[in-house]
Amino acid sequence: MKTDIQIAQEAQMEPIGKVAGRIGVSENELEYYGKYKAKLSDELWERIKDNENGRLVLVTAINPTPAGEGKTTTTVGLGDAMTRLGKKTLIALREPSLGPCFGIKGGAAGGGYAQVVPMEDLNLHFTGDFHAITSANNLLAAMLDNHIQQGNPLRIDPRQVVWKRCLDMNDRVLRNIVVGLGNKMDGMVREDHFVITVASEIMAILCLAENLTDLKKRLGRIIVAYNFDGEPVTADDLNATGAMAALLKDAVKPNLIQTLEHTPALVHGGPFANIAHGCNSVRATKMALKMSDITITEAGFGADLGAEKFFDIKCRLAGLQPDAVVLVATVRALKYNGGVAKEQLGEENLDALAKGIVNLEKHIENIQKYGVPVIVTLNSFITDTDAENEFIRRFCEERGCRFALSRVWEKGGEGGIELAREVLDTLETRESHFHPLYDDSLSLEDKIECIAKEIYGADGVVYEPAAKRQLAKIAELGFSRFPVCMAKNQYSLSDDARKLGRPSGFDIHVREAYVSAGAGFVVALTGAVMTMPGLPRVPAANGIDVTEDGKITGLF
Repeated sequence: MKTDIQIAQEAQMEPIGKVAGRIGVSENELEYYGKYKAKLSDELWERIKDNENGRLVLVTAINPTPAGEGKTTTTVGLGDAMTRLGKKTLIALREPSLGPCFGIKGGAAGGGYAQVVPMEDLNLHFTGDFHAITSANNLLAAMLDNHIQQGNPLRIDPRQVVWKRCLDMNDRVLRNIVVGLGNKMDGMVREDHFVITVASEIMAILCLAENLTDLKKRLGRIIVAYNFDGEPVTADDLNATGAMAALLKDAVKPNLIQTLEHTPALVHGGPFANIAHGCNSVRATKMALKMSDITITEAGFGADLGAEKFFDIKCRLAGLQPDAVVLVATVRALKYNGGVAKEQLGEENLDALAKGIVNLEKHIENIQKYGVPVIVTLNSFITDTDAENEFIRRFCEERGCRFALSRVWEKGGEGGIELAREVLDTLETRESHFHPLYDDSLSLEDKIECIAKEIYGADGVVYEPAAKRQLAKIAELGFSRFPVCMAKNQYSLSDDARKLGRPSGFDIHVREAYVSAGAGFVVALTGAVMTMPGLPRVPAANGIDVTEDGKITGLF
């Protein structure tokens, strides 16, 4: 059986100008990055901004397991299937991070015969967006420390510096560091920290900004520290905004590539859903809506993280109205939630399926709370049985959900026709009555509690003393109306990764909170979630190489 990278490298890609032509984009509205990648220009947006929006479909999933779910694979395959059915379709995805690519997860281009290409470029440096975000983040950090070194006229309290440096790599030893060691000219000694680039507020800002002007306003509002009077110090106060924007002027433009079947795909931005808001850029989504009949996008990890943040943060802040949700599951993952060991997932086990399907049930209920129609799809594996598939079909239909099998990994767009028809019928016959989960006027604690109880199924919320103080300070500064971005492990509905299925009788533990004033939300860190991951015992990097003729191997 061919690997994902073998399939991708054998693909016959079309010149990106030809792909762009299918959605009405001319040569002079593209900024080329080689033959098969391009950025969409500001001039294009000015031309299409008054077009009527197409329909917006979100692809999300149950909680991820080692058995695999295939959310991006489904998104890509569904887009190809829609194109086969004659619909003008655009896919809107996030860019992969180098951290998971060299760590444990691998790439993020889809899989099998439902991939976006060029796969190697996308998973590695792509068009340099993440490097630009990293540079802008660390420029701000350097200017902050330089300000303290050069007399500190803003009276920044070095004990209250909250801006962290970043790196797009899983590097656990950088989580907590000491800077300024050496002599007097090497800066003030203080504790510092790194986050992975996808957790940087600048990543969130880039993904939520409407345009360059909005980007600059948001960058300027970033709180980097507090002074000796406890007042916030911003990037604007440091006169850093313009230089950061200069580094990001190209990164803010969406990237255009293609699927294996030449369906256009906008791939832009990449915040993680477990530690950030987990969605591709607003700008890419809005451009896609103006150029297509149907835009298919995805949100990271399970629906408790990615979909909740898509609805309560991205849609709220950008004024988006989703028309339908595709919820991805696999027979194997549901059996894993039912207690079956990974090595035995290929065996039919209806009892375990009945135990594990409660995870899917909770995600269905959660999406229905937002008033958006749900289509459940099973990403098919060869070991799945007819009895297992039929059990899940009946379960979904009894709960008011459409259901379809998806074989896009094996067959590409052809394998997604059943799902595409269910989605199209849903769009034609069922109206979306989308609304966020909570109102802006609620207190931050009430918003956190609402998410914890309604989405996770928790009994309540327990706050560490530091988190209580931080939330009180955030409210005092006037940020209570912001939505909340919950940072939580992705493997469980709870904040304990070991609690599979549909756990009950638990509390959510909030240990830290901070405001991302530029992005426009408040982050609540729960459980043991980390904003700088580490590499596993055997990282994926061990198997990645490049041949003498420049061909990359080992990506998956």
